[in-house]
Amino acid sequence: MSKRNGPKDSELISQYRGGSEVAFEMLVERYQSRVFTTIYLIVKDRGVAEDLLQDVFVKVVQTLSSDRYSEEGKFQPWLMRIAHNLAIDHFRKAKRYPTIIMEDGENVFNTLQFADVNIEDQKIKEDTLEMVRKLIDELPESQKQVLIMRHYMDLSFQEIAEQTGVSINTALGRMRYALINMRKKLKQLNVAYDKTIYPK
Repeated sequence: MSKRNGPKDSELISQYRGGSEVAFEMLVERYQSRVFTTIYLIVKDRGVAEDLLQDVFVKVVQTLSSDRYSEEGKFQPWLMRIAHNLAIDHFRKAKRYPTIIMEDGENVFNTLQFADVNIEDQKIKEDTLEMVRKLIDELPESQKQVLIMRHYMDLSFQEIAEQTGVSINTALGRMRYALINMRKKLKQLNVAYDKTIYPK
């Protein structure tokens, strides 16, 4: 693999923070193809991927401009994490009814049966699903990432491992702990899931 030509990422970042828009344009040109591909492989929609690509670099600008960037020498992995997280957030926000399988193999959320016969029932259903999203958001980042990729995006553990740069066993372990933590949170909130399907 040939060595990248031109200034180092850290040099371009320093120049951009010093007022050089050209330096930022060079960073965008250097990484936009890789960022787009990463996002597209997740969302599988060119239009959505193009929108999220713009969002990634907007977030980069906001972070660099506010002096919150503190990963000198690690720009590329930081950038790819932003891309990955925005793609995952897209699914979390877009898909209202996730199918999440608990560690015992049962589907915990879609078994919450509501008769959609009146506004009150619909409101209860929406509130429950919103609560589920909040519980997911409270998980450690690595666990949340795997859970969303698996149950919102329908990726295999092989795909999850490849896209997150970990082994399949690590991906499986993160999923297991995510589901265990979800169950604990559900119990703490006394969520009325079917006790005959989910004993203890």
